[in-house]
Amino acid sequence: MAKGKKTGGRKKGVPNQNTTALKEMILAALTGVGGIEYLMTQAGDNPAAFMTLVGKVLPLQVTGQDGGPLVVERVTYDPNKTSS
Repeated sequence: MAKGKKTGGRKKGVPNQNTTALKEMILAALTGVGGIEYLMTQAGDNPAAFMTLVGKVLPLQVTGQDGGPLVVERVTYDPNKTSS
């Protein structure tokens, strides 16, 4: 076998069936306990756990407008300068 050459296993991009089944079970359980209303209750009752969940579902990569690069603008405040 050549070094770095993959043989066997799933093809790239094919989702794991266990992961798909687990996601379906979690969504079914969420629906069973009230869906959005339940999540809203948890946000108030358990904010740390809720924010952890939010962090897990946010996209890992952030892009700028229309999928372009993210533009970071630095804004500073000069208390000695008056606005006109």
